[in-house]
Amino acid sequence: MSTFLTNLQGLLQRWNFIERAKLETQLWEAFERGEPLEAMVEQCPPGFQKEVWSTTLVRIRKIEKMMEGKTAPAITPDSD
Repeated sequence: MSTFLTNLQGLLQRWNFIERAKLETQLWEAFERGEPLEAMVEQCPPGFQKEVWSTTLVRIRKIEKMMEGKTAPAITPDSD
């Protein structure tokens, strides 16, 4: 029985990681499209998705603030 519970715990942790990644990606893609993230998080019903989106929103805003005033590096083709 102990092995079963250990396997189940591992499976649940893997599922949680995969679901979290999917939800984080959804919010990042919404950010790239210029959607109102705060409104999306506010309208999200309580639960796992809202928890993930709330923490992801904080990270997005921190990164956005760090990148303020910086320009993207120029992309140059590799010279082989």
